[in-house]
Amino acid sequence: MQSAKKTPVSTLIPWAVMLLATSTTLAEIQLPISNELMQPHAFNQLGLHALRQVEPGLTGSHVSFAVICRSQTYVDGQPQNDYHPNVSHNCFADTTFIFHDPLSQPVGISPHATAVCSILFGQDPNASHPTLGRFRYQGIAPNADAHIYEFWQFLINNIFSQVTPNAQVLTASMGNPFEDWWTRGIDAMAEHSGLIVVAGIGNGDNAYDPPLYPGASANVIGVGVVTSVSAQDLATRLANFALAYPQYSTSGPTANKRCKPDIVAPGNCLAADPNAPDRYQATGDWSSYSTPIVAGTVGLLIQKAQQNPALANAIARTGGNCVLRAVLLNSATKLPFWHKGRLETDDDHSAPLDYVQGAGMLNALGAYIHLISGQSVPPDAASTGWDNNTIHKQQRPQAVYRMAVTEPTDMVISATLVWNRHFGTTYPFDPQPSKNTNLRLELWAIDPNNTQAGYLLDYSDSTADNVEHIFCRADPNCTVYELVVSFSQSDVQGQAGLAERYALAWNLTDRRDTGSIFWYDLNADGSVDSEDSAILIDYLSKSRDSNGDYLLGDINGDGLINLRDVEILISHASLRADWHKPVPGENR
Repeated sequence: MQSAKKTPVSTLIPWAVMLLATSTTLAEIQLPISNELMQPHAFNQLGLHALRQVEPGLTGSHVSFAVICRSQTYVDGQPQNDYHPNVSHNCFADTTFIFHDPLSQPVGISPHATAVCSILFGQDPNASHPTLGRFRYQGIAPNADAHIYEFWQFLINNIFSQVTPNAQVLTASMGNPFEDWWTRGIDAMAEHSGLIVVAGIGNGDNAYDPPLYPGASANVIGVGVVTSVSAQDLATRLANFALAYPQYSTSGPTANKRCKPDIVAPGNCLAADPNAPDRYQATGDWSSYSTPIVAGTVGLLIQKAQQNPALANAIARTGGNCVLRAVLLNSATKLPFWHKGRLETDDDHSAPLDYVQGAGMLNALGAYIHLISGQSVPPDAASTGWDNNTIHKQQRPQAVYRMAVTEPTDMVISATLVWNRHFGTTYPFDPQPSKNTNLRLELWAIDPNNTQAGYLLDYSDSTADNVEHIFCRADPNCTVYELVVSFSQSDVQGQAGLAERYALAWNLTDRRDTGSIFWYDLNADGSVDSEDSAILIDYLSKSRDSNGDYLLGDINGDGLINLRDVEILISHASLRADWHKPVPGENR
């Protein structure tokens, strides 16, 4: 068994000590933002600007990204050389791009690659926009190493031969509707090399996108998109975001019943214009641009872990990619209407994530605090932490993490269990069911006067996923809880998958109601009115005839869309968002 590794409280920065000591909800931590206008402004809602204030040095230094960019044109099935970001743009003045597969044709500029790379690596202290005025532009990881690969060349040179790129994070803002040899090859590379892969899940029903691979792959972090609010003003749209909607962000499950996406983030960012070195333009609400936001955040967590030896197991070659995925998902912010699986009256124990939100919206500052809380190993665990460990059917069939609180209170317990699926290392990278396991995550409330007694509070036990997730209200009369990692009941017998490396992240925090207007403002225009009532009544009608399609509108969380939800919405008809600008004739 590994020795416990915890970050000493004395080494934490003072504000983090305060936050952890007071059990502040990670999803709700807010710090004052500088008066200086920063872009992309979407980062503010995700806690990225706040994180940069806390640790200005977290800029991606000593972290390498492999960015997969697809050529725009093909001749006789061969990609042409038009996959390059516009490296002459002002925001790339200090970025060193390393192109690993330059083709013989003249270089062509890709608007898609330019936007993705500016969100990741861009930096321009003197940027401007005709509508927005002057601002400071800073991507998530401006000091990171930028390795650029052409998609098909990457498949041939790296995936087919399993040559891991010179990077810690692989990001791909593209996908294919079907699993293929190369998507399994990416799964295999993630499993065997520890590479963290982040990919877009698709652009929703309106784009006719099913869950796209590799975002839909088992060992990959699949990213959906949170849509901008509906406002005429560009600055308002770039700064305020509503929900992930199935029509714009592809929802699960996958064809093999896996929950996807894993996480969602805003996609509408100000990004470099590919046609002029000093211009910027809005990207729009696409998962292509939420993906580099998540990938960049992973890079910042890697940078932090590299700086602190006590966090080494979070980025270990074995299990490290599972740790960061677990931390990312467990700290995510639950948006309105989050629920596991399909809309049902009971908690879905077999579907660990929401089919359109995943675990929720990226919370960069929360993920950072989660990471620096440090590693805890069984049996004793802090109220926030993570572990990188192994269970074995014969030698160690379960792992028990016991958490204690000083006094009973109204709290929420979240926990996320992640492990890798297993694949062959040579073409066609077939799954290896003899090595795969199904794990189970349980949450128990324990009697402090009799630690052998307790009751099962919640559990997650999917037969399809290699992620289990619990988000459960704690027992207000209980002060001791146990998280139990074990083999699923369907996987206990037999010799297949005798041992499994896993990562577990958990958090125990105060229960707080965010009071989001988007419980009621269903068209995200900043005003709760008759249009929202009409939308909800339409949802109600569709829910009665639904064949299992994902639906929003269960305001009171009873698993049904009914007249009670309509009544609640109508009772909030006076609500207006602080960014809402009334149209002529509207009652305020």
